[in-house]
Amino acid sequence: MSELTAVRGMNDILPDETAVWQFLERTVAAVLGSYGYGEIRLPVVEKTALFKRSIGEVTDIVEKEMYTFDDRNGESMTLRPEGTAGCVRAAVQQGLLNTPRRLWYSGPMFRYERPQKGRQRQFHQTGVESFGVATPDMDAELIVLCARLWRQLGLTGSMQLQLNTIGSAAARKAYRTALVDYLQDRVERLDEDSQRRLLSNPLRILDSKNPQTQSVLDDGPSLEEFLDEEAIADFARLEELLEAADVKYVINRRLVRGLDYYNKTVFEWVTDQLGAQGTVCAGGRYDGLVEQLGGKATPAIGCAMGMERLVLLLMDQVSVVLPSVADVYVVCVGGDAHRIALAATERVRDAHPLLQVVQHAGGGSFKSQMKKADKSGARVALIWGEDEVAAETVTVKSLRESDGERAPQLTVPLEDLETTLSAALAP
Repeated sequence: MSELTAVRGMNDILPDETAVWQFLERTVAAVLGSYGYGEIRLPVVEKTALFKRSIGEVTDIVEKEMYTFDDRNGESMTLRPEGTAGCVRAAVQQGLLNTPRRLWYSGPMFRYERPQKGRQRQFHQTGVESFGVATPDMDAELIVLCARLWRQLGLTGSMQLQLNTIGSAAARKAYRTALVDYLQDRVERLDEDSQRRLLSNPLRILDSKNPQTQSVLDDGPSLEEFLDEEAIADFARLEELLEAADVKYVINRRLVRGLDYYNKTVFEWVTDQLGAQGTVCAGGRYDGLVEQLGGKATPAIGCAMGMERLVLLLMDQVSVVLPSVADVYVVCVGGDAHRIALAATERVRDAHPLLQVVQHAGGGSFKSQMKKADKSGARVALIWGEDEVAAETVTVKSLRESDGERAPQLTVPLEDLETTLSAALAP
């Protein structure tokens, strides 16, 4: 039989890694909660029409990257490739948009892409969405929130904020016409992807990493020339607010984002520490999407951060203090030791519910069990052997030094276990 392996680009996350994930997830949830954002949990599968209507049928995601299938009723379903569309669908369907609303979600997304460092076919995002406020102070809040999160994670020095405004739909339409007219006369100098996008999604050409394509764009029309007065005024106000909050940024006039629903403010937090996959968090304003998906016209802005990329940055650059496997390790040697230790250990868990208490299982010599106790990272071992069983006692042994000293080993009656353990674990 052939070996069964994970699907390419859909990776297992092992226990040593999940400790970093848990640190990241706790920090993200705490920061979002401190700004008044409430968590919403969304389905992994949505109707395909949702993404075609929101993302745009001529985007790379819809054309080439979605995992789409027909269910038993013949209806087309898709594993979500991003979270904003589903969040908007839920907010409209569940009647959440009667007042300004701040929401966040987290979980796996799916795109059929070429797997590489920081880019997988199953990947995880945390998305942040705010509905009901049209003014740039909400844009500033979202960006400042991200900046605070990077500080909390110790990643500020690894991030650069790139910022742009893409104006209204009418402004982009006029710019698109001018850009296509300019590029059609120079199509042979564009890279293959840009040639394909010229008539389907020409604004994505601005994102091209091809140096020759970028040189062609240098002399072409600029989106800035087509911006409406409202977008210009809002962007100027956003700059004022970010400068007042001491958030550093650079303006990238070719930053447009790849999804059809964006308007006005767009931004990306990028890093040079992950090779080609430099975008760690990205988003922007999408004031027309709620109405486009069947709700009342509602201004909105949001962003999504790539959790795998943040984990890579944390593992490479930040000293994350990871929890040990155990605080207390229970060693049991002899026929009756495990039975007595099991009941006593449960009383320890009742008295100290926050402790990680690991009880040895599977037998083995005292020496081998003590090696496992030490390897677990536990600070204290509780030992039951034949002597302890006979005397109805337990030995409390410190496994780590504190201030250069190790506490003395104590053998105490079972009724004194909780107080003796508390003293042994005291700082």
